[in-house]
Amino acid sequence: MADRQAEADAFYDVVIPAGVPDEDRLTARRAFAGLLWTKQLYRYDVEEWLDGDPASPPPPWERLRPEPDGRNTAWRNVALADVMSMPDEWEYPWFATWDLAFHTVALAHVDPAFAKAQLVLLCREWAQHPNGQLPAYEWAFSDVNPPVHAWAAWQVYLRDGAWDRDFLIRILAKLLLNLSWWVNRKDSEGSDLFEGGFLGMDNIGVFDRSRQVPKGWRLEQSDATAWMAFVCLSLMRIAQELGRTNHAYDDLATTFLERFLAICRAMRSFGSMGVSLWDEQDGFFYDVLVGPHGETETMRVRSLVGLLPLLAVANCPPWVRGELTDFDESLRWLERHRPDEVASLATTHPADSDALTFAVVDPARMTQLLSRLLDEGEFLSPHGIRSVSAAHRDGVTIDVAGMSMVMHYTPGESDSGLFGGNSNWRGPVWFPLNVLLVDALHTYAAGSAAAMTVEFPTGSGERLGLHDIAQRIEDRLVGLFRPGSDGRRPSDPRDLLDGALWSTQPTFSEYFHGDTGTGLGASHQTGWTALVAHLICTPQSAYDPGESPSDR
Repeated sequence: MADRQAEADAFYDVVIPAGVPDEDRLTARRAFAGLLWTKQLYRYDVEEWLDGDPASPPPPWERLRPEPDGRNTAWRNVALADVMSMPDEWEYPWFATWDLAFHTVALAHVDPAFAKAQLVLLCREWAQHPNGQLPAYEWAFSDVNPPVHAWAAWQVYLRDGAWDRDFLIRILAKLLLNLSWWVNRKDSEGSDLFEGGFLGMDNIGVFDRSRQVPKGWRLEQSDATAWMAFVCLSLMRIAQELGRTNHAYDDLATTFLERFLAICRAMRSFGSMGVSLWDEQDGFFYDVLVGPHGETETMRVRSLVGLLPLLAVANCPPWVRGELTDFDESLRWLERHRPDEVASLATTHPADSDALTFAVVDPARMTQLLSRLLDEGEFLSPHGIRSVSAAHRDGVTIDVAGMSMVMHYTPGESDSGLFGGNSNWRGPVWFPLNVLLVDALHTYAAGSAAAMTVEFPTGSGERLGLHDIAQRIEDRLVGLFRPGSDGRRPSDPRDLLDGALWSTQPTFSEYFHGDTGTGLGASHQTGWTALVAHLICTPQSAYDPGESPSDR
């Protein structure tokens, strides 16, 4: 036992940077331990389940009804019998695709081979649908979850030392199919504005799923469209990296750039109907409901939905323009023929004009969004970023299409039975989106916004650079797991007992109270909440764009 303990200590001395405080080191080790513990064999052959056991009576006819009435009847290709990372082996003993993407980012610090295998697994022919969609989760493979796979693959590649180009090639080929599925299935008007429907954040929107939209109307979603811009930039960055050694990927990087630019144009103004997801008066992105005759209604609820465009950012190192000739020629054409568009979407690093930052949000709009994000009366909680603005504590009423709906900031458990009542995105702090926002702020700071400063918190008069602001938010997130003067952590669930046995075993809750930080939902969800270990173990230098990751 002593030998095994010594081996574990030696291993984590390499994984966790020197100088990390003991309390944070404990948090990271417990997070990794929980994440490694929640692996299990997952076996589900949809065809066998639908057809039933040949030696038994046939299954009930209801099982074979087409979706959405039938369950997974369009997924006969799924035949999983693999060890997979579960969100929580106790309360959620099944895989969830977007959860799993976040798991792999933390897993890459301790077992990068397993992390890569998990990402590839969901893209294999016995999991990914022939039409390109990734299976969401056991009870409804056809649900639509945010496309975070490409971002996760890039993060895993970096954490693993940026050497495994074969992994990038494999994952990129399959994610191209997934991108095509999004474009063909979730852009009904060909407008480059997307209607993803349910996008993982449960009850965050007034209209939570596409089928709840009034008949004849459609919801142009800020979050669905932002996710698509985000995934295009993630894929572009992968293609650029591969293009350094194989120029066949050069023009593919250009393709992703063009798709990104088209989505940006759509987010700013859409066709003759003039639908814009950006509200100039509020300085915020909102969902827009479009009626059968082109009438529009803006959903004026400030939530993560309106902050997600900040995630669509990527830095192009200086070598891109010199080494990727097709990409550079396309960019130069755009600079000559669409100078205003390129100037707002591609900005240069203050110290190197060849180092570009591509982003949906231009500097002026970013300043407005950050003033909301960093306002303690809105999104900035003592424990991270809230999912809905606290300015909606008294509720906001939306009147649309003859319907009147009220939504309000709910910092803890849901106050309705929706989604079982134990899941709530209308106020609490959720780790995965916080980590994406922190990553985006670091990316801006490592790129064209290197010299930018904004107030932190809003109204305080103290101005900080974006790297420092990202670090302050990280400190609030990691602080959820730091014991207070009474020995209890803010994240401790209310029913956690006192005593030394409990104090050395932090729990990793599904989400956290937006005001107090109390852990809520499943208390063992070391899946995506294990991202706290990723924050503890990732140095700021990992966001430096001045060199190729593979040059390190």
